[in-house]
Amino acid sequence: MATDLEIARAAALRPISEVAARYDIEQADLIPYGHHMAKVDLSILSRLADRPQGKYIDVTAINPTPLGEGKTVTTIGLSLGLNHIGKKAVATIRQPSMGPVFGIKGGAAGGGHSQVVPMTDFNLHLTGDTHAVGMANNLLAAWIDTSLLKGNPHGLDPASVEWKRCLDVNDRAMRQIVTGLGGTNNGVPRETGFNITSASEVMAILGLSNDFKDLRERLGRIVVGMNRDGKPVTAEALGAAGAMAAVLKDAIHPNFMQTLEGTGCFVHTGPFANIAHGNSSIVADRVALSLADYVVTESGFGADMGAEKFFNIKCRVSGLKPDAAVVVATVRALKVHSGRYKIRPGRPLPEEMTRSDLEALEEGAANLRRHIENVRKHGVPTVVAVNRFPTDSDEELEAVIRIAKEAGAQDAVISEVHAKGGAGGAALAEAVVKACEQPSDFRFLYPDEMPVQEKIETIAREIYGANKVAFEAPARRAIKRYSRMGLGHLPVCMAKTQYSFSDDPSKVGAPSGYTFHVRDINLSAGAGFLYALCGDMMTMPGLGSKPALLNIDVDENGEIEGLF
Repeated sequence: MATDLEIARAAALRPISEVAARYDIEQADLIPYGHHMAKVDLSILSRLADRPQGKYIDVTAINPTPLGEGKTVTTIGLSLGLNHIGKKAVATIRQPSMGPVFGIKGGAAGGGHSQVVPMTDFNLHLTGDTHAVGMANNLLAAWIDTSLLKGNPHGLDPASVEWKRCLDVNDRAMRQIVTGLGGTNNGVPRETGFNITSASEVMAILGLSNDFKDLRERLGRIVVGMNRDGKPVTAEALGAAGAMAAVLKDAIHPNFMQTLEGTGCFVHTGPFANIAHGNSSIVADRVALSLADYVVTESGFGADMGAEKFFNIKCRVSGLKPDAAVVVATVRALKVHSGRYKIRPGRPLPEEMTRSDLEALEEGAANLRRHIENVRKHGVPTVVAVNRFPTDSDEELEAVIRIAKEAGAQDAVISEVHAKGGAGGAALAEAVVKACEQPSDFRFLYPDEMPVQEKIETIAREIYGANKVAFEAPARRAIKRYSRMGLGHLPVCMAKTQYSFSDDPSKVGAPSGYTFHVRDINLSAGAGFLYALCGDMMTMPGLGSKPALLNIDVDENGEIEGLF
């Protein structure tokens, strides 16, 4: 089969205005970026205010292997499948970080015949939103250090400053640094570090803002540290929020692109799900829901990560309620969750994994059962999409479908969108349409007024299967501090490994009866959540010994090579 890049380059792309017209997006709504992609001005929401809202579908997954299980492929493919069966559908997905693009995971444009194009633009820069986020983040960081040097008029305690710089590269050497060295003209020396841009609070703010006014207010609420009286110092108090908003004035408009089959796709914001809240923007979803009968959005990694945050953070902020959820599963990942096999990044599958193994599949299926159970705890009708790979046997695929239905999924369907595009997603689309017709009793996992510690314990118990949470001293102090500040009502964003329900990536399957570890809790006051750092989770990834960047080049005509 041709590579993803070869398939993408063979496609005949339509002018983006032509794709937009299919969704009643007028020329005046578009801010073109070349011929094949554009931003959609948020003023469109006023024009569409009286439109009925489409059905809202979230695509999530089981805990993935390091190779990924095709969740974005399924998200895009489901939108293709819905259009294939005569429905008006659009997808809303995150834009990728160039950290993973040049690292090991690869891009986020989908794959095979279920892609968003042009895929090189999609994965490399797009319309510059990520750079704008980084600029706004670092503008605040630079002003914090300047303020400390130039008289510190707000009495900011340097030791309390938690705001870090960011960059969109996997760079482990920047996790812990000391700034201000080299003399008094270079600033006040202090220990700090870098986050990857997708983990910046500014990215979360951009994704969770309902409009520009909301964006501006959220930027002002960012807490950078405490003064010497123990009171919070905000970006608004420092006077930086207005300039940050100016940097982001274009980034808030969602990006509109097309699939290989010429259907629309909104691509906007890119918060990581294992660190941040892992979902594309609220504004993109709101625009899409006014334009299409079915909107297919995606939550990062497994349902314990992106979907839990979609339900309890994104939906809480937006007020939107999902009509159905799709859980993506693969035979190979379920075999890994048996504990019998291991997949290593950059290496082919172990040969024994390519042979039928129903016993391992049954053991690993505990992971799928718990994910279905967790989605249903939120009152959302659930369909399982079994992403077919060439090494899957018919017996294994049938077993996954049986297990999913027995676990409470409304339906389970084999998905072949990677190989067949929309036609390969038709059966999944039919199942999702039926699920959307069922009553949805959507509910949050916890109420706002629940204390912070109990929120974390509820997530760990109900979603992760833990029976106890161990809070390290910094986490206990943080809970007391934020509760005293009157912020205990905020939802909690859990930063943990994506490979396991637990905080330990080696605990595959569906571990239970264990102790879940929370080492610290940070405040994202502008985004509107607290985020708990669990286990060994880092907010700045690192490159492996053989990252994808080694395969990427440009030929004599300026064409990119080696990109997937």
